[in-house]
Amino acid sequence: MDTQPASSPTPFATAAARTSPARIALVGVHGFGTHHLRNLERLSSQGKVDLVAVADPNPPAAGDLPATTAVHANLDELLAGEHRPDVIIVATPIQTHAPLALSVLASTADLYLEKPPVASMSDFLRLQEAAEQAGRSVQIGFQSLGSHALAALEKLAGGDASEELPSIGNLKGISATGRWVRDRAYYKRSRWAGKRRLDGVDVVDGVATNPLAHAIATALRIAGARSAKDLATVEADLYRANDIEADDTSVIRLRTINGLPITCALTLCAAESVEPYVTLHGTEGTAVFHYTEDRVTVLTEAGETSHSFGRDDLTENLLQHLSEGTPLLSPLDHSGAFMRVLEAIRTAEAPALIPGDYVEWVGTGEQAHAVIPNIEDILERATRSHATFSELGLPWARPITEGAEALFATPDAGTGPADARPTPTAVLRSGSNLEPDLSPRPYLHPVSTPAGIVVTDHLPSDHVWHLGAGFALQDVNGSNFWGGRSYRRTAGKYVDLKDHGRIETVNVSRERDVTTLDLNWLASDGSLVLNERRSLSRTLLDARTWRLEIQTRLTAVVDVSLGSPGSHGAAGSGYGGFFWRLPANASSRVFSSTAEGEPSVHGSIAPWLAWTGEFDGGPATLVFGAPSESADPWFVRCRDYPAVGSALAWDAAVELVAGDSLTRTNTVWISDGTLDVAEIEGLVSGR
Repeated sequence: MDTQPASSPTPFATAAARTSPARIALVGVHGFGTHHLRNLERLSSQGKVDLVAVADPNPPAAGDLPATTAVHANLDELLAGEHRPDVIIVATPIQTHAPLALSVLASTADLYLEKPPVASMSDFLRLQEAAEQAGRSVQIGFQSLGSHALAALEKLAGGDASEELPSIGNLKGISATGRWVRDRAYYKRSRWAGKRRLDGVDVVDGVATNPLAHAIATALRIAGARSAKDLATVEADLYRANDIEADDTSVIRLRTINGLPITCALTLCAAESVEPYVTLHGTEGTAVFHYTEDRVTVLTEAGETSHSFGRDDLTENLLQHLSEGTPLLSPLDHSGAFMRVLEAIRTAEAPALIPGDYVEWVGTGEQAHAVIPNIEDILERATRSHATFSELGLPWARPITEGAEALFATPDAGTGPADARPTPTAVLRSGSNLEPDLSPRPYLHPVSTPAGIVVTDHLPSDHVWHLGAGFALQDVNGSNFWGGRSYRRTAGKYVDLKDHGRIETVNVSRERDVTTLDLNWLASDGSLVLNERRSLSRTLLDARTWRLEIQTRLTAVVDVSLGSPGSHGAAGSGYGGFFWRLPANASSRVFSSTAEGEPSVHGSIAPWLAWTGEFDGGPATLVFGAPSESADPWFVRCRDYPAVGSALAWDAAVELVAGDSLTRTNTVWISDGTLDVAEIEGLVSGR
């Protein structure tokens, strides 16, 4: 805690320190303590410091310290000596920070305390009180906060360009991504490694609180969140692949009191280590801060630029603060928001163990390290959609407890043919927890074949607003119910607008094979523009195929214009209405009764469209039947991403006056294996 006025020198400054090196003591010379030893050696060579004493139960090797440096077994012995340190650096295990820091503050020294400050919010409050009463300064060792890039990034976060960085428009959110590799030996280096508690004392040594804590602290600093009260909500979704107590793979989702979302997706189970980074997501671009390298990459329509910055050393900054009144870069008080995160992790449910089927081990013995397949894409999905692993519906994640339930009841014995009894599944998600710019709305995911092959995807990293199987429109009287950017004819491009609506569920009624939703379409200003009744029905055909029929009836509450990017002038982009996002699949083939391949099928009108592919779990076929009410063109994507839609407003808006209704009925046959044209024609003709 910085208790000294910025313009007033402290007692250290008015003593002999102006003309003599600062007297430094170091507690903990191993682990990160070795970094401090090297740094102090550098500062000593410049005549800025004198390392008068160290304390560690395991003394450093001979020759590692200046001959004049005293060596003690612990802090008490050091404080009992006649060393008169101006600053004591504490670089010890997390669970020792609180007692050691309090002992330092009870002496005459100021404190440099390694991150995380302490292992609980109660200890943090005690430390704040002790620092205030002692009138001492405390610097917390979040080294990334010394980067000169932060001032420029904070300007970007405020919506302004800086001298160094071009503008990215208005800030929509911040994310932090960390992908590191840690082997078994890492968790056996000490008794406290990977522990939540040790001998009844909090440790909280997880991925978000120790190795990648800087990612969270840096994101918080850029967002202007310094004290605990600057955060409105903190959520922790914690997992472990290693045989440890703490988390090694987690999503920490935050929201500031100003409503800014901050999502940190972190793992120590990557295929290879990558320098962590914090991303600012703006309406006109992104800025990616590689904080270990003090490098910022800005991507806008004008192109990509890279900018390098310098960094202030936190030890030097503390000394300048004490001698010249320079503001601390990482004062204790500014760690309040981080401690709010740590406390949420400390008090959260114990991290869930990721089943072995979803973990690969690379290497042998103590050098073996866990790898979660596709974790890179998973982290990207989480940060782009501000979603937890549970909300992504990952097979190894905890199931979400709200907003998702089976669409239909489990088939009774004998529901299908006597020798089949297929058990396809579909989950109805309310979508109510989605970020506003994803246009929250109900949808189906996962949807599976009778054999259990999942044939929908949601929140994919390429288009995070793609949500399984559902019905949405990008433009209803100027409100975007699709998610993402909106295409505007006047701009001639997609633009980032705060124009997103939401579709809320008013009522759900269920029979055995039919579920009916009553929905309200609320515009971006909250006004009601459409009522919808959506009926979803299931027919089990045989052991390999079932049919899903989705009928939506839209009723205009006010005069409405139902549009799409195509109706705004984006040729070939008339998507909107029924839409099905498929997961990645190999050997994809898309065809209709009259055309083959994406270029030919896209924009065509045909009674059915089929998609076959090798999905995760085996081959499957989806046959999409055109709505009987209208000859709407097919929207198809195969090369860039896998999706099929039936376009309600392909190149012209559909106008409804208040009270009028519009109905579309789309049918999907979902089958295991690869069906040929004759088999498909048989399904469609039998509907």
